[in-house]
Amino acid sequence: MSATLTVPTETTEATAPAARPAREVPARIPFGRVLLVELQKMFDTRSGFWLMIGIAASALIATGAVIAFAPDNQITYDNFGAAVGVPMVFLLPVMAILSVTSEWSQRSGLTTFTLVPNRSRVLAAKAIVGTAVGAVSISVALAIGALGNIVGAGIAGVDPVWDITLSQALTLTFANVLNLLIGFMLGVLIRNSPGAVVGYFVYGFVLPPLTMLLADLNGWWADKQPWLDFNWAQGPLYDGEMAGSDWAHLATSGAIWLVIPLVVGLFLVRRSEVK
Repeated sequence: MSATLTVPTETTEATAPAARPAREVPARIPFGRVLLVELQKMFDTRSGFWLMIGIAASALIATGAVIAFAPDNQITYDNFGAAVGVPMVFLLPVMAILSVTSEWSQRSGLTTFTLVPNRSRVLAAKAIVGTAVGAVSISVALAIGALGNIVGAGIAGVDPVWDITLSQALTLTFANVLNLLIGFMLGVLIRNSPGAVVGYFVYGFVLPPLTMLLADLNGWWADKQPWLDFNWAQGPLYDGEMAGSDWAHLATSGAIWLVIPLVVGLFLVRRSEVK
């Protein structure tokens, strides 16, 4: 029986495998680019586009209705602003809801959160863009109301009445932005378009009369309502008459109804599976 001796061969530089070049780590996407993408996404979908058209159209319709049906002594900027503000209460929160829930309902979150793995950056961009678009929309609506006030006064043959001050316009804008953020919070918390929209209408239009009824029946709730009812606490914002205690009521109730649920929603979003 003979043994076979294997002689090792030397590996030369010519036959050695080439070393792989180090893989470059892609640069982090700048937050400004994320903002621009989220701004574009608010307009390049059919729902987002028509929602923006609906905001402008509703402001024009409300202004025309005041001109057509209001008595001459009711042709005031305050009435035009109130009429324009009604559709804003409905449409702006829905816009904020769809900006969040579209990532799940349209399955675009698979792409979004792959390109930007830190989901908090995406949601922060959505909140900033939604707030900015909402503030601009309210400003445009107030400008349409101002134009309607001039046209209506001219048709009625009366002097235009400018009974909304700059501070009142700012608090009105702030109140509508808070409503928008409530919609944003519900979108983050529920992450389902129909569910979040229904949740907002329950919050905005079912709970207020129930809490008022409870205040009539219960003295304890009547005393604590400004501190616990966010809808109630926003009332002075629409009236443009915010005192120091009103700001305290708004901050306390806002922490209960807006901040805490939003924190819970962000926690869930960071750990939820995107399908």
